[in-house]
Amino acid sequence: MLRSGPRPASATQQAAFEDFVRGTEPRLRRALVAAYGFDDGRDACAEALAYAWEQWERVSGMANPAGYLFRVAQSRSRGKKQPTLFALPPQDPMSEYRFEPGLPDALAALSQRQRLAVVLVHGFGYTAAEVAELTGLRQTTVRNHLSRGLAKLRDKLGITLEESTGSTR
Repeated sequence: MLRSGPRPASATQQAAFEDFVRGTEPRLRRALVAAYGFDDGRDACAEALAYAWEQWERVSGMANPAGYLFRVAQSRSRGKKQPTLFALPPQDPMSEYRFEPGLPDALAALSQRQRLAVVLVHGFGYTAAEVAELTGLRQTTVRNHLSRGLAKLRDKLGITLEESTGSTR
């Protein structure tokens, strides 16, 4: 008799998948949030991990399963509409912004790859090598996107290089 649907996982497979999720989910979620905004990024991460579970036998044998799932998340149900990436929280008159108020719009003006590089490296402290591994890009490509993205941010926010490095000439 043939069954439809996924076959039951062994306890070993389930434990391996749970370990994989614990190690991969935070990095994958951060990258997808940087690409698609908070809500769509979280949804994309959940979809990619669900796909990984369905295809665990194949995904677990990959050299870079996190990078593969990043690409899976990009291809699954991601529309072409421009998402609200980083909405400002409601302003409390007694509090100050903890970041430049123009930053969300400036980040949204970057290309997706520039935004990924800038947010992951400067927002989450990833190295260019880690971003390259996660996104499947070469390190030199990540560094180029990072450099161009930072230049675009400085331009959009009206910051000179001397101001951003703290040097005075």
